[in-house]
Amino acid sequence: MQGGQVAVEGPVLRLASVLTPSKPKFFPSLTKVVGTLGPNSRSVEVIEACLEAGMSVARFDFSWLDENYHQETLDNLRVAVKNVKRLCAVMLDTMGPALQVRNKSGNPIELMAGNQVTITPDVTREPSAEILPVNYLGLANAVIKGDTIFVGQYLFTGIETTSIWLEVLETRGKDILCLVKNSATLQGSIFTMHASQVHIDLPTLTDVDRQAISNWGSRNKVDFISLSYTRHVEDVRELRAFIKAQNLHETQIFAKVETVEGLRHFDDILEEADGIILSRGNLGIDLPPEKVFLFQKSAIHRCNMIGKPVIITRVVDSMTANLRPTRAEATDVANAVLDGADGILLGPETLRGMYPIEAIKTVGRICAEAEVVCNQSLQFKRVAKHVGEPMSHAESVASSAVHTATKVKAAMIVVFTSSGGAARLIAKYRPSVPVFAVVIPRLSTNSLKWTFTGSSQARQLLGVRGVYPILASPNVATSGGSSEESGLKLALDHGKTMGLLKPNDQVVVFQKIGDSSVVKIVVFQDQLHS
Repeated sequence: MQGGQVAVEGPVLRLASVLTPSKPKFFPSLTKVVGTLGPNSRSVEVIEACLEAGMSVARFDFSWLDENYHQETLDNLRVAVKNVKRLCAVMLDTMGPALQVRNKSGNPIELMAGNQVTITPDVTREPSAEILPVNYLGLANAVIKGDTIFVGQYLFTGIETTSIWLEVLETRGKDILCLVKNSATLQGSIFTMHASQVHIDLPTLTDVDRQAISNWGSRNKVDFISLSYTRHVEDVRELRAFIKAQNLHETQIFAKVETVEGLRHFDDILEEADGIILSRGNLGIDLPPEKVFLFQKSAIHRCNMIGKPVIITRVVDSMTANLRPTRAEATDVANAVLDGADGILLGPETLRGMYPIEAIKTVGRICAEAEVVCNQSLQFKRVAKHVGEPMSHAESVASSAVHTATKVKAAMIVVFTSSGGAARLIAKYRPSVPVFAVVIPRLSTNSLKWTFTGSSQARQLLGVRGVYPILASPNVATSGGSSEESGLKLALDHGKTMGLLKPNDQVVVFQKIGDSSVVKIVVFQDQLHS
């Protein structure tokens, strides 16, 4: 973690900037918002509103509900995407070795502080205030007296009335006798259980996950897979091999780090994964509270330095039942942006929360406000220093594009790409203006069948801070020398429509000429003039 320098620009720390009303924005924040779709956010109408509010990635949580349910939701998402004419990436979130208590009756379970409760692997038992059946035979062998176990619909987030804190008293064969530390009422059909800093001897990629990926994931050609409970680099490699066998060659892997075990192997995991999700629900339990912010800052910094996207979870939990976040939550979102997060992931807030659309809007507004005061110059210098000299040609041109955009006060950056790599390289240097990535389709063959690729590459850029993909038509890909001119017009027209461009605004363009990459400046006048 870097010290001695602040992540915000000096002048904006004046009180006047706080009292100045926020300007209405017609363009979403540079920081991306991932929304989890579920019971309260799966209708076409609500999904349309979520997309218009700023949701870039739709997450499907396979630790809840079944494939048919998720397919209906995804079908609704596709209708909504067509209706509002916006791209949205699809993320499959695996269940992993999650410990769960199934409450088939759905009746609330009230537990009182000072009472005792038994955790048992006998899942035929009905959950009650006296017994909690869990889907893991080996838990009694993994815990010792004094260990901490949390149970709840949203885990232990500070909302103690929905989660319980248990202390292990003793084990009795395969059962665990625990002391209830706080009074709470467990509600819902599934409760998540987490044993703090206890190794769970289950595979990271479970049979349930394999089935979900091979069936639902393959059928829908998902853009991202979030690998829950990633603990070792081998977990990512195993998933990579499996999805290739399922013909998901373009699908990217986000390693979800949520335990101390994953923290210990973080650098190796980061090297292998395409992106990182810091799952602070479990991390906030596994780590002492005073250590959570240190890991967040350190992990984000590592991701930023090598240009891999990092997403933060569990930011506005209170908005599951409230229209407005707490002061601490609002500050938490802003600090995640200032730390360098690419995206914010909303889980229960949109899955089953009462205000999914308002949660997305609120997080987006906080992100946009934090971006205004972000110390872009400091971020740029940190990345450039880490890359070192001599830079590769591509790295040099990408950093020059961002530097030029800052110097000329450009309204936006336009980059042409097929794989998305050039756009990610520019985003690595954290420009303070949007990056419009014109994704040029590629003609490829698979099993003697010719197809155009590009749609998945475009959607995957929706997980990268500040990058907004525009998928060019196949005609652009085959139009020869005029392809980039027509692609640039497409980007500028889009920028004008979004209210980003006005006459005489300058635009920095990153493009390839032959085997080299170059940067040029275009003055926007509703017609192209270099």
